Amino acid sequence: RASSVAVVVVVASSASRRRRSPRGVGGALRLRSLPPRATMTDDEEREELEEEVSPNPATTMDDPSSEPLLPETDATWQGVVRRVSDGVVVIKTTGVRAFDTESAGSAYATGFVVDKARGVVLTNRHVCRPGPVTAEAVFQNREEVPLRALYSDPVHDFAFMRFDPSLVKFQKVTDVPLAPDGAAVGLEVRIVGNDSGEKLSILSATLARLDRDAPKYGSKGYNDFNTFYIQAASGTKGGSSGSPVVDVNGRAVALNAGSKTKGSAAYYLPLHRVKRALDLLRDACPANPGDAEWRAPIIPRGTTQTTFQYRGFDECRRLGVSIETEAVLRAAQGVDGTGALVVNDTVPGGPGEGVLVVGDVLVKMDGVVVVDFVTLESILDDNVGRTLACVVERGGVAKTVEILVGDLHAITPSRMLEIAGGVVNALSYQQARNFQLPCGGVYVAEPGYVLGVANVPKHAILTSLGNTPTPDLDAFAAAYAKLKEGDRVPVSYFVHAERHR
Repeated sequence: RASSVAVVVVVASSASRRRRSPRGVGGALRLRSLPPRATMTDDEEREELEEEVSPNPATTMDDPSSEPLLPETDATWQGVVRRVSDGVVVIKTTGVRAFDTESAGSAYATGFVVDKARGVVLTNRHVCRPGPVTAEAVFQNREEVPLRALYSDPVHDFAFMRFDPSLVKFQKVTDVPLAPDGAAVGLEVRIVGNDSGEKLSILSATLARLDRDAPKYGSKGYNDFNTFYIQAASGTKGGSSGSPVVDVNGRAVALNAGSKTKGSAAYYLPLHRVKRALDLLRDACPANPGDAEWRAPIIPRGTTQTTFQYRGFDECRRLGVSIETEAVLRAAQGVDGTGALVVNDTVPGGPGEGVLVVGDVLVKMDGVVVVDFVTLESILDDNVGRTLACVVERGGVAKTVEILVGDLHAITPSRMLEIAGGVVNALSYQQARNFQLPCGGVYVAEPGYVLGVANVPKHAILTSLGNTPTPDLDAFAAAYAKLKEGDRVPVSYFVHAERHR
């Protein structure tokens, strides 16, 4: 199962350490704590979507000599766009270390102000990044203010950053209100943001679907799941991630997240869970705060480490759903209901393993008929640490099972260990789900010098160091701390593609 290789652990003098590693981490054990936030994506090409993972000519700010013009639309839309643009910012981010699914690098994207008194900006999770990040917000009058990461959701593609409102001297800042229930098929919308690095672009679209599956980004990085996405043909491109999707009343009905690289289809995140998180964040963070007054927001997130997918009733019947159960599920959804939530997979070692099986059709949880992701996540988030009764239909037979609701933040890494330019962290829920492995193993986000000389690749899972098992990050740190300069020790690892070898 594991591959063993010899590794020279270099714990060099300060002079040689400066030659080999400009950061001076050649063997120095540094266990760093990160803000209590979530995780993010890989630097390889996406299978479906284009996202801001590195700067490129299309997303480089050229400081144009003239302000971009608003499109020639009717007076109502013109007024809406002018008002919303006062709350839209260009976000310049730099990930200073590789961490989890993301490499170090810089990018341009978009965000918009959702609470001007507190200086809260909403953007995408993949913009905020999961690890250490520095960021700036650029308003439409070119005023620049520092941004700090505030909260990233562990699963869904949204994050909050904040700025000090007192630093904005001349720009008139406006809030963009969130209206998650405002999205509807046929609704005409505008996407206002830094599309293609143009600082301010206004794209028009008509919402076509509210129940699209979450897009698949790739097999080794961040993917959203357990949510619907909204689809429209707006043709958004790089730089527009984090843009508000606004209606004619100037309300954000969705958050732009990505698009197909070939074609005009774009995908927006619904705002139901975003609005809940913002309300809880406001309770934790006072208006007009100084740094000392802010505290980490407590936003409960529950999980069974199970991925559900919405499947049509015809497929549910093939899985054995009875006519009576289908009638119950249809009645709970109304005339728009077309299917049910079906178990797609469970993470090894998670609460769902052995309790739920692939193909189970979810009927009830905690006594509530569950027919959509918002209802499911509301129940999970309100019951972290509790055991709930769950009714599923399995092969035509109704079964009631007991399932523990785990803490999603507890399996989201918030620490990293730097080793001679390399970075290791605990295996996140995101990567555990991709690799079908238990959460918490020692994951190589960047090999650096020492692990690189030993040919340990990125995305590897380290299982022992110096013949000492390393089931978690603390065990690996303790084993590494015992090594001396010049020690030559074996390190055992495997990559997900050969875990059954």
